[in-house]
Amino acid sequence: MSDSSISKFFEKTRKERLDIVANFANLSTKELEILQSNDGGLSFEKADNMVENTIGTFSLPLGVATNFLINGKNYLVPMVIEEPSVIAAASSGAKIARIQGGFQAICDESFSIGQIQILNTEINSATKILNSSKEIIDLANSFSNTLSKMNKGAKQVSCKEIDTALGKMLIVELFIDVGDAMGANITNTMCEGVSTLLEKITGGKALLRILSNYSTKRIAKVTAIFDKKEIGDQVIDYIISAYQFADNDVYRAVTHNKGIMNGIIAVANATGQDSRAIEAAAHAYAAKSGKYRSLSTWTRDSNGNLVGSLELPLSVGIIGGIANVHPIAKVCMKILQVSSAKELACIMIATGLAQNFSAIKALSTDGIQKGHMQLHARNLATAAGAKPDQVDKIVQKMIQEKKISLDRAKEILNNLVDL
Repeated sequence: MSDSSISKFFEKTRKERLDIVANFANLSTKELEILQSNDGGLSFEKADNMVENTIGTFSLPLGVATNFLINGKNYLVPMVIEEPSVIAAASSGAKIARIQGGFQAICDESFSIGQIQILNTEINSATKILNSSKEIIDLANSFSNTLSKMNKGAKQVSCKEIDTALGKMLIVELFIDVGDAMGANITNTMCEGVSTLLEKITGGKALLRILSNYSTKRIAKVTAIFDKKEIGDQVIDYIISAYQFADNDVYRAVTHNKGIMNGIIAVANATGQDSRAIEAAAHAYAAKSGKYRSLSTWTRDSNGNLVGSLELPLSVGIIGGIANVHPIAKVCMKILQVSSAKELACIMIATGLAQNFSAIKALSTDGIQKGHMQLHARNLATAAGAKPDQVDKIVQKMIQEKKISLDRAKEILNNLVDL
């Protein structure tokens, strides 16, 4: 199977869903066993090697978003998230985007930014550093044979002076092409590796030597057209008005952008990315104008269709880190069938735009709570001990009464048993 547009995927049994995903991604029997494991594919022994003071593991739901067509290629998108409606919303948004050709996404090359803070520098230190750029770059690249062999690695040195309450500080920045890695470790290694040379050049003290997670050299962009016949003219007007609200009010913008990140971070979680770095960079980028604004943009095209676009920094990797250690993350990478970090970033930002479309469409029409409360009611019915054939009856009753609680779910279940 190469088509990600799968009718009523949510109605299928777990086995049917797994069979579809296995056929789509050519998963092995072992990989299917990992997806079906009770420990989420992560044994205590593996977890104990990942973090300190380990006492157990913590599982979250892993789902698959369907219907994604990105740059002409079909994807089933694995998403790890505990919030109801997100995976369904992403799938719905992707389905509507398919009508007009899906998502068109592009990403920058994978340049990481490393920073070295220099204190008590001599006069003209910035000029001296720039004049020594080649020596600094050569030294930095000596710490990675792999990147050098791939014609990647440190490529540029720059300097900036910042004013602080303690006086002026010189910040030296390394721009490093890290290829298909996220690149934090090698960036930090190179920053530490050149610090002694920088102290010699400047006569100052190199203090902090670390990458910046504000990865503005790794910008991802995506656009999609959402068909006016499918949405309706009035709903398009509502969506654009909702966007203008978010773009001009910080209180709305934070929640609007959180919805975008629901999609992006769910894919990041599934594929073993540094979700905290991605989140921090995105929100900093939302404030790049000096005011915190919407990350996405919504307009009409000349044919009256809704056009959505999204742009933000995305620092991701397909080699190294948890992506190559966590068994589930490895399987999720195979489901995506990505061949580069840039491709992964394109998938993630497309998922963010799909989620944003569905969220603001729901908010500007039926409201967000309808779908949320149905799923919440299902969770409560299950927690009350209902069997699969009893869940829908309990949910329907709670929704009808507008009394959605665990206690009410238990009462309805008891009545069903009595009957």
